[in-house]
Amino acid sequence: MEQKAVQLDQEIISCPICLDLLKDPVATPCGHSYCKNCIKDHWDTEDEKRIYSCPQCRKSFIPRPELLKNTMLAALVEELKKTGLQAAPADLCYAGPEDVACDFCTKRKLKAVKSCLVCLVSFCEKHLQPHFEIPAYEKHKLVEPSEKLQENICSRHDEVMKMFCRTDQQCICYLCSVEEHKGHDTVSAAAERTERQRELEGSRHNIQQRIQDREEDVKLLQQEVEAINGSADKAVEHSEKIFTQLIRLMEERRFDVKQQVRSQQETEVSRVKELQEKLEQEITELKRKDAELKKLSHTEDHNQFLHNYPSLSALSESTHSSSIKIRPLKYFEDVTAAVSEVRDKLQDVLRETWTNMSLIVTHVDVLLSPSEPKTRADFLRYSCEITLDPNTANPELLLSEGNRKATLMQQRQFYFDHPDRFDGWCQVLSRESLTGRCYWEVEWRDRGGRWKEGGIAVAYKNISRAGSPDECGFGFNKKSWMLFHNTGHSEFWHGNAQTPVSGPWSSRVGVYLDHSAGILSFYNVSDTMTLLHRVQTTFTWPLYAGLNIGLCGDSAEICKLK
Repeated sequence: MEQKAVQLDQEIISCPICLDLLKDPVATPCGHSYCKNCIKDHWDTEDEKRIYSCPQCRKSFIPRPELLKNTMLAALVEELKKTGLQAAPADLCYAGPEDVACDFCTKRKLKAVKSCLVCLVSFCEKHLQPHFEIPAYEKHKLVEPSEKLQENICSRHDEVMKMFCRTDQQCICYLCSVEEHKGHDTVSAAAERTERQRELEGSRHNIQQRIQDREEDVKLLQQEVEAINGSADKAVEHSEKIFTQLIRLMEERRFDVKQQVRSQQETEVSRVKELQEKLEQEITELKRKDAELKKLSHTEDHNQFLHNYPSLSALSESTHSSSIKIRPLKYFEDVTAAVSEVRDKLQDVLRETWTNMSLIVTHVDVLLSPSEPKTRADFLRYSCEITLDPNTANPELLLSEGNRKATLMQQRQFYFDHPDRFDGWCQVLSRESLTGRCYWEVEWRDRGGRWKEGGIAVAYKNISRAGSPDECGFGFNKKSWMLFHNTGHSEFWHGNAQTPVSGPWSSRVGVYLDHSAGILSFYNVSDTMTLLHRVQTTFTWPLYAGLNIGLCGDSAEICKLK
């Protein structure tokens, strides 16, 4: 009876949070007691909510209550400690919510340390001892604590499932093997475990080998990252130096032009002012002479007039022409024109070289390109927005649907003159350049809803816009590639070379471009993707999508893809 009372006291003075004897017991306003540090830590986690609750009764407090020491419980704990009652040792810890509890503990359950596959129960350290001391338990199989022991019991016969049916791939009991699994390939669960264990070891070996291979790959990729970063940093540094040199050179040329203009300005102004001063001096002298002659003309004495006339009438010869002839110059306007010409040429060079530089940058592809898409969903991952460029459209093409649709008309359309416009061939290029991986679809229609005559192409920007087919026709030169369809036959054109194309045709054709890999593919788009033609080459410049329409009334539209 005395021991029972001690056990009861131990439960009463245990902290509901740590399940150990109370240390520095404090009481909440609702009357429950906890270790001071336990309740403090618990409420620290609720600081964000600013609502503090009792872990036992869930009563809430606002604001955070002040914790007062429970002197009675503190004295009781100290008194019980004198009788030898201590906190539960580590190996007798009580089971928490995440632990497997001992099935033999009758009150507060301790945490299980082993489960028995024969007894189908779990044991704490204390209740496990008979399995080590009683010979009848020697053959029992002890495993780590498990909550799934009941899964080893046959739900049909309430027997331990010690066999395995290979036919149905499930664990069974002995009675199952002679009833519903009669005649099946059955073995003991231990034998099947041995077989599966060998497979498991093989799988683990493969996994470990793959881990090792992947770790090597990760190291290799890390080295590549460092190499890419280093190369990029050097490229940026050197490019900055080169552009700085270019800017400095431009500044020097700007300064030279300015100095030369100012120097020539000063020289010419000085010459003009010098002449202007001499002319003004001559004007002054002539005015003085004119005044003397005027005075002489009013002299009444004939003898005096005749005596002074010879000396006054003689005029000194002018050192300058009677009239100033100015050359028809534009002064320094030619300099402005020359500088403008330099600017235009530099812009053209920069535009051309910049396109080339952009292409070179996109060609830096460390990893191998992924395999080509197989399904339409795969292709749509690379779909791009493409619109037609009105400045390239042949005058007989009418653009509509937001410049995505081109229709061949009987009458010429009104377009401003532009050097990029196709003349003679009913063609048009896209506004957007194409690099990397791109996919788009073209819907072809004539008045009967079929594709009769026309082509889908890609071309370089510098393809000729006028002249013979070898110069400007899609597919008839080295600057363009075209899939051409005419009623009854189809072919692929490049470099004026024709390749017959066969296959089922629909009014919608998909185009897949992998610029860096040099892949250009055309697909018939219906319920499935059917390859019509595939090209493997090397693209040296950005490409532009193109359309060629052969019959009046036909139209082709670059589709909007979701």
